[in-house]
Amino acid sequence: MVCGCVGGVALHSSMATQKSNTTLASQPLPARILDTQFLNTFVTVADRGSMAAAARALNITPAAVAQQIRTLEREIGAPLLARAGRTVSLTAAGQRILERSRELLRELGDLSALASEDESEGSGELRLGAGTNALTGILPDILARMVAKAPHIKVFIRPGYSPELYRAVVDGELDAAIVLQAPFNLPKTCDWTLLREEPLIVLAPARMAGRDPHELLATEPLIRYDRNQWGGRQAEAYLRAANIEPQERFELNALGAIAVMVDRGLGVSLVPDWVRPWPEGLNLVRIPLPLPAEPRRVGVVWSRATVRGRLVRIFLQECQHVIGTPHKN
Repeated sequence: MVCGCVGGVALHSSMATQKSNTTLASQPLPARILDTQFLNTFVTVADRGSMAAAARALNITPAAVAQQIRTLEREIGAPLLARAGRTVSLTAAGQRILERSRELLRELGDLSALASEDESEGSGELRLGAGTNALTGILPDILARMVAKAPHIKVFIRPGYSPELYRAVVDGELDAAIVLQAPFNLPKTCDWTLLREEPLIVLAPARMAGRDPHELLATEPLIRYDRNQWGGRQAEAYLRAANIEPQERFELNALGAIAVMVDRGLGVSLVPDWVRPWPEGLNLVRIPLPLPAEPRRVGVVWSRATVRGRLVRIFLQECQHVIGTPHKN
């Protein structure tokens, strides 16, 4: 059995036998021994909201999830989850240890990364974040180049919106993420580099080609890019600067869906000219704006403190190969 100690808590990475459990239970221990697999199961249940969902994510049975949680609760000495039908919620004790559990798992992962660091083999694990457009657009090409350069690399990818991905990088949950430029200053532990600029355009059905973009925005129903998102706020700022009061019909944060809605004749939209691929079979026109507008800036935020600095540098290099420095649409 491989044992370790992270943050003052003893951890072991494999399940003990029944005999070992009996022996441990009958002897006083200087520190509690917690199975990292059980901690990971607890965090997954807390994130997914049910044991069935956690079981699917972990590729084990719900019964195994329940057994691991019971064992962990016995080792911790307190109930961690409250069960209500098929859903679960954290108890007060569960809420208190959740973030510390995440930290322990991250620290253990950092130890594994340091141990497996091998310049010649290009091995290790990289934790990345990316938004929907990056996941289907630029990231696959970047990963293809990375795998060619570092064939033994393992990559964990978390999808999400830019604000939450920034927080994950700052908190050390991710090493880097492809995100929009933040409207705030980054902490000194992080850095950001520009990959591409995406100018605002009026997206309209092809039959409206040649019409004035401001007239379209003022007279046609508007499919608005969500104002709760950074890119949507830039579109809103342009409408205000141009003194346009649109006839709003829909508002959502899904550029691919907006393009399909415009193609179906549900309205026009003011959106960034985002990276391909777009949904297939659309008959649209992209009309530039007559007034100056702040573009949407896409780039990479990364942690300077990560132990996976070598892999982050490889990732940044391949980003520049695929995108350019910086790229304007």
